[in-house]
Amino acid sequence: MKTISRFVLYLTLSLLISCSSEDDPIPADDVTNPDDNPSNPNPTISPKLVSTTEIGSFSAAELTVLIGLANIDLGDNAFQYDVTVSKMVYETEFKGETINASGLIITPTALDEDFDLVVFNHGTITAHSEAFSETSPTGQLMPLYAALAATGNIAIFPDMIGFGESSNFFHPYYVKDVTASTVRDMIEVTASSSSSFTGDLYIAGYSQGGYITMVSHEDIQGNPIDGVNLRASFPSSGGYDVKGMQEYFFSLETYDNPYYLGYVSLAYQDNYDVPFELDELFNQPYADLMPSLFDGSNTSGLINAQLTDDISELIVADALVNFDTDNQYDFLRETLIDNGVITWTPTIPMFMYHGSADITVPYQNSVDTYERLLSNGASPDVLKFITLEDKTHGTGVVPYIESFMAELSVIKN
Repeated sequence: MKTISRFVLYLTLSLLISCSSEDDPIPADDVTNPDDNPSNPNPTISPKLVSTTEIGSFSAAELTVLIGLANIDLGDNAFQYDVTVSKMVYETEFKGETINASGLIITPTALDEDFDLVVFNHGTITAHSEAFSETSPTGQLMPLYAALAATGNIAIFPDMIGFGESSNFFHPYYVKDVTASTVRDMIEVTASSSSSFTGDLYIAGYSQGGYITMVSHEDIQGNPIDGVNLRASFPSSGGYDVKGMQEYFFSLETYDNPYYLGYVSLAYQDNYDVPFELDELFNQPYADLMPSLFDGSNTSGLINAQLTDDISELIVADALVNFDTDNQYDFLRETLIDNGVITWTPTIPMFMYHGSADITVPYQNSVDTYERLLSNGASPDVLKFITLEDKTHGTGVVPYIESFMAELSVIKN
């Protein structure tokens, strides 16, 4: 048996950097494929579903032991259901084309019961092997994902474009509209595929997953999905004010995760019609090196090792001084602002979390976002901010899981 410390490490890293034959993950009689019955004028499944393929399962007893070994406290008798783990492939839109995207769907195996839907969004990943759907069903990461379903939920985990079935595309990192549509389409497919779905939806995620969560909340609140009732979201430790993140990076002398800056720049270069050259922002040799580093074969740690943590060595001197005033940087500056998620007003409960000692994604970014949303008109009864006292980006993961799962249980009951 693996040691407890190693198990905890793997679970924590999965949230930080992720943070057979075909079988349906829900009872077969709950799914109708319109292609099997072309005369059906009211198909019960979205045509965007491509397939679900069962890849594993866990019993409630197994998960009780495994999560206990990880020293994560989700309460006594938290795991009430055996679960089935499946890979879902579904259609979504990207750059004006219909493409296949993917993720995990994990469902309780109980019959004749209805379950709420919970979406969990991963943190920043760079290697294709880190995608949710690439996780080994017998590996050390899967029990944490399965635990969310074993407490009594249908749980989905979007890979996001650039990973899984869509790994031939560059990941649209911190691109707001694509982020929203990718998650939205997986929710729609799941909702239309299961007669055991209650209609109630919850969304959670850590780090980039926190950003994905808040973007999805804004999108669904403003444009509800038929048959889906968003009850609450739980974003943690995300860079919601994307322009504020750039200002934070540029204010530092050193930063331990320089790959973030390259990732955002490459994503914006790939996604927008007004391109810019990397050497307008990054010094050599880093400008020329970055595209090859983000080819899907390298983890963030391997990418960081090829860059420099010295901001003055990484970023062009003119950009450090004139980014907010020089017309040369108009496109990047405006794009950073546009992809922020700070100009809306949440009217559905949202519980924000962040570690007060986090300097990777700075705690202040969440504080500023919270205050901005309140100033936009959000009620403090709807928008809550939970400080994870003295927690860093790494040590805040487990307290976040425990807190949001407890809050989720209260809301559901």
